[in-house]
Amino acid sequence: MIALTTSPLTEIAVLGAHCDDIAIGMGATLLALADKHPGLRVRALVISGGGSEREYEEQTALADFCPNADLDLTVLDVPDGRAPAHWDRIKNALQRFRGTSDPELVFAPQRGDAHQDHRLLAELVPTEFRNHLILGYEIIKWETDTPQPTVFHQVTTEFIEAKSRLLLKHYPSQAGRDWFDEQAFTGLARLRGVQCRAEYAEAFMIDKVVLDLGGK
Repeated sequence: MIALTTSPLTEIAVLGAHCDDIAIGMGATLLALADKHPGLRVRALVISGGGSEREYEEQTALADFCPNADLDLTVLDVPDGRAPAHWDRIKNALQRFRGTSDPELVFAPQRGDAHQDHRLLAELVPTEFRNHLILGYEIIKWETDTPQPTVFHQVTTEFIEAKSRLLLKHYPSQAGRDWFDEQAFTGLARLRGVQCRAEYAEAFMIDKVVLDLGGK
């Protein structure tokens, strides 16, 4: 397996349409990054759930998913499922968010997501983070929109087990969903691990990357 390695990270930006999107899509990666880069600045923006129990769930969850990190989370109150009708507000919020962050990596939903809120956010993020490497995470759910990923982040069993445990602990509002369980989260991570010759992995989609092969 051919690997590309980043330089040490000091700041990342993570964006989600709903509270729990970030943790579902890249929870084990967050745990790994916080472990490898103590003091990492994590700038997070979620566009719906503000002022509800879901905002509290997100605050407590991301605090546990980003231990020893400098976490700054903003949760807006755009109505769930209505993001396209609030295009201007989301675009302006992204512009403000971009002005307060200078990340080396950006994580957001992937463009092929079937949910309109996820898809709109995925389309808007590159309009503000124009010179950044953006990794699109996948969100397991009822729709058959599972992508064919091109980027894999190998993660340990410890981090995958912690991800599942923290999801179930911090998002009780989602417990009634028939796909929201440990087997679903672990099963997808195992599949992605098989695809990159690891036990477990989280996978991402990428639109554009510039390679420097000169070895500066």
